[in-house]
Amino acid sequence: MCRNITTLRGLEPPATDEEIQAAAVQFVRKVSGVTKLSDATREPFEQAVEEIAAVVTRLLSELPERRQPPKTVPPLRREEVQARIAERQRAREEHERMHELGIAHEH
Repeated sequence: MCRNITTLRGLEPPATDEEIQAAAVQFVRKVSGVTKLSDATREPFEQAVEEIAAVVTRLLSELPERRQPPKTVPPLRREEVQARIAERQRAREEHERMHELGIAHEH
């Protein structure tokens, strides 16, 4: 299966909604083959992610505790991943600001 989906059961602190959502997105991307959303794929993709995230949340709450924590740290808990996410967000906000101000820029 997809190696980008990390084990969420047994994390300390427990998996966050954001981590569950990220795993659901990776799963739906893998099984659907959709990597970029279009008008035709957006609604079914997002609905599938929502449903899978709900199922995973329920599953994690119903399973017994793990005896050992997962061997890998989820990406959203890694400093380098957090730095990349913050940089992307900063760039996105800067891009939107350029649009608002009417400043010429590249896409």
